[in-house]
Amino acid sequence: MVASFSAGSPTASTAVGFLLYQLSRGLSGRVSSMAMALSMGLTPLLSSPEAATAQFAPSNPCRLPAEAIVAKENLRQAALQGDAEAQAEYQRQIQLHATDLENCRRDNWPQNLALWLRLYSCDAYPGVLDEVLDRIVSRGYNEIYVEVFYDGQVLLPLNDNPTVWPSVVRSPQLGDRDLLAEVIRKGHERGLKVYAWLFTMNFGYSYGQRGDRVNAIARNGANETTLNRTRSEDTAYDSELHSYASQTFIDPYSPEARRDYEWLLHAVLERQPDGVLFDYVRYPRLPGRDSVASNVQQLWIHGEASRNALLDRARNDVARSLLDRYLQQGFLSEGDIERIRQQHSDEDQPRWQAVSRPAVSLQNYLWNLSVAHAVQGILDFVHRAVEQVNPHNIPSGAVFFPNGNQPVGEQGFDSRLQPWDRFLPSMEWHPMVYGVCGDTSCLTDQMERVMAFAAEETRVVPALAGVWGESVTNRPSLETQMSAIRQVAPSVNSVSHFAYSWQFPESDRDRKACTIPRP
Repeated sequence: MVASFSAGSPTASTAVGFLLYQLSRGLSGRVSSMAMALSMGLTPLLSSPEAATAQFAPSNPCRLPAEAIVAKENLRQAALQGDAEAQAEYQRQIQLHATDLENCRRDNWPQNLALWLRLYSCDAYPGVLDEVLDRIVSRGYNEIYVEVFYDGQVLLPLNDNPTVWPSVVRSPQLGDRDLLAEVIRKGHERGLKVYAWLFTMNFGYSYGQRGDRVNAIARNGANETTLNRTRSEDTAYDSELHSYASQTFIDPYSPEARRDYEWLLHAVLERQPDGVLFDYVRYPRLPGRDSVASNVQQLWIHGEASRNALLDRARNDVARSLLDRYLQQGFLSEGDIERIRQQHSDEDQPRWQAVSRPAVSLQNYLWNLSVAHAVQGILDFVHRAVEQVNPHNIPSGAVFFPNGNQPVGEQGFDSRLQPWDRFLPSMEWHPMVYGVCGDTSCLTDQMERVMAFAAEETRVVPALAGVWGESVTNRPSLETQMSAIRQVAPSVNSVSHFAYSWQFPESDRDRKACTIPRP
């Protein structure tokens, strides 16, 4: 793995980078050709086992040689100190590496290799975002998925944030800094496609604290919100992969929630990303036995908007009354049914909107109707967002768990109710192939399940978790995972890696804690 480089570190590679920079000050024409050769790994000025590994490693052929990485980093730091010549050479290296990356990815599988990236307020410091993107390009990635809405905050400028969520960068001195626009522009300079990655039905803690959004939050039959429940997903396994700093899942039928998300997406699209990815397109997964939803009171359909929309699926009064009682107590007794029929004796049979096939019993039918209603809310919410993206002629994608849509037992369902098999085939599908079993068998099982549902025209981009060259947390190395995926899904030519924080943990920790040295 490429180490963290800093000016003045006593390594041979740093010495080469410094020599290249010094030469560039007086011999710019001659050195630019040397720099190009160096960036392409053709004529390294110094040979070392580390450089050879980086240069020829078949597992990641588009990774830059160590010398080119250090040379560019030294130029970046010199440019930060105000050296105009270093700045010019740094920009030239960025362009050269962008061309090299494009050529390399075109000639090597996968043609698109993406990295998931979260930005922090300290990325607004001079030069920090450049360093982050340089690291990504140097590792051979040509796409990034930048998190622009997460944990109840948005990557929009403090002084230009029309949403109900606080900005990631909240310092008044940086009120005009637009990190989303900057990362898109700087990413394009480096040959990176930049997707905007947004939480979808998880609006975050700050939203759940708003008194004017009480009716927009999802509720179960006990009138609980997801904030009332145990942070069930915050396990050792999940916390490595997902953000649980407070989940507030919204009622997807809520007009307020829909309008708030529409405003957010409008602001993001104004920055012209290359695509949009929707995450948390589901309900939460709960602990223990509650991880399986088998009773209507466990479903998150008891908020005002969702409940009313479900009752409106009744086509006569007797049907509405039966459904209302079923939602109230979670079941219907024979006495309930008889009393309601007597109250509506002028109506022959209860009738409902045909959103699911009738079951053998009335109670089973109402259960299936309620589950279908919950699922339809998810689909309606994300498909509305996709319709908003479509006029911009950029792709939309959904991030999902391959096992998030499975039935469990006789009438239960995974509590996430993630209906990814019904996502639009025109969308990109981004399955989180995160299965942990010590080898690649669980990954390939998940991937084969996704490919069985995907339409021929659907772009499938599996997301893998891990690091290059070694196994971590019982996960094989990334190259081992990718090889296995390619064998079971040869038509897939795009892969993503979760996440920057795994590839560059020190950089991520320093940026998150704001312990970066400021120039």
